[in-house]
Amino acid sequence: MKLSRIYSLILKDIKTELRDKYAIGAIILYVITSTFIVYKSFQTVTVMAWNVLFWIIFLFAALSALVKSFAQESKSQYLYYYQVAHPGEIIIAKIIYNVLMLLIVSLILYFVLVVFTINPVVDLNLFFLSIFLGAIGVSTCFTFVASILSTQNNQSTMMAILSLPLIIPILLLLIKLSGNALGILQDTSYNSDLLLLVGIDSILFGVAVIIFPVVWRS
Repeated sequence: MKLSRIYSLILKDIKTELRDKYAIGAIILYVITSTFIVYKSFQTVTVMAWNVLFWIIFLFAALSALVKSFAQESKSQYLYYYQVAHPGEIIIAKIIYNVLMLLIVSLILYFVLVVFTINPVVDLNLFFLSIFLGAIGVSTCFTFVASILSTQNNQSTMMAILSLPLIIPILLLLIKLSGNALGILQDTSYNSDLLLLVGIDSILFGVAVIIFPVVWRS
């Protein structure tokens, strides 16, 4: 595998996304609309509710954004990639691109939530570290499942069925870590939670890179 090819594949995905402005625009609109509904529905948003709402909106925005990871590729493009790139390079490039996408979405979500509700974050470093690790885990899981379902017609339904159970451990850890960042919890052992989240991300990433070549050739 070559880093130069991975970089080229990431640039290709970025250029494709910029040409299709409606896709990213729809995700941003979803984030803003969801947050505005929360703002109008609750007179006051508690810190605990803010924490849960952030990750729920983040999760479904990620599902909407990443379900099309492989759907926008034609069969001729698949054949071309098969000839010029290693399958591992393709899945790594997709995961990195989707991580960048989720980081942008999460920053927009954080900004919009702060504007419409409150800013309860006490430890910004821990909060954004949780977002970064969460983006890696969610992106890896959703991207790999999307690659398996790339030939299916009902990708959105199948992706939700297959991937959401895998995301639950990551989501529970993220809620706990961000609870420490927001001052809801006073858990001095959150470093072990960070290591556990890194371990889950590493396992998911390794499984995706190892198994994707088999899926790609099938």
